[in-house]
Amino acid sequence: MASLVASLDRIGQVQGHLSDAVALLLGIVAVGAVLPGLWAITHHLTVIAHEAAHATFGSAIGGTIGGIRLLRSAEGATVVSGTGALGNFFTFLVGYLGPSLFGLGAASLIRIGHIVAVLWAALGGLTLVMFVLRRSFGVVTVIVSFLLLFSVAAFATVGVQVAAAYVIAWFLLVSGLRRIVEIRGGPSGDSAALRKMTKIPHLFWHGFWLAGTFAGLAFGAILLL
Repeated sequence: MASLVASLDRIGQVQGHLSDAVALLLGIVAVGAVLPGLWAITHHLTVIAHEAAHATFGSAIGGTIGGIRLLRSAEGATVVSGTGALGNFFTFLVGYLGPSLFGLGAASLIRIGHIVAVLWAALGGLTLVMFVLRRSFGVVTVIVSFLLLFSVAAFATVGVQVAAAYVIAWFLLVSGLRRIVEIRGGPSGDSAALRKMTKIPHLFWHGFWLAGTFAGLAFGAILLL
């Protein structure tokens, strides 16, 4: 209990940054997590961030979240209603940028020294996802992710917590780009919806997301190093 209280106190405190060398090493660890083999597992974490982005934006503009489904195939779907045509457009647009945007948020917190707060912000996000999560494989992935992250946020030493926050930020930034590269300009659920709404082909949206996630990784690296 004392460890948990101490960790909660750290949310509002400022922690020291890691050296550039160590921060870069943790970035390399994050790259390793998206290589073939591990990606089959870690991909599910990126999908959680993707669908959370749909839900977060849709809710922010006044929409109603009907639920999130996260499938064993590392695909997902988020039901958002009441946002109007323009709202639907941006809700579909933001999904593939979601991991990168969350990664930039984490990197920004790290930059200003609120490093442990990254862990608790991630836990808060997972909690919100659980509230709208429909019965699917995602029940397992979200709960396991929550429990693992909570064990670090609540009971690990501050050094481990700081390192974990860096890894989370790097992973979100790297995996956002990794997922766009994976679809290789082919059709996806979001690009299909955007194509139907605008008549603009899949390749354009792929290029937009590729540029956005690459820019996010580049800017995030500046914040973290």
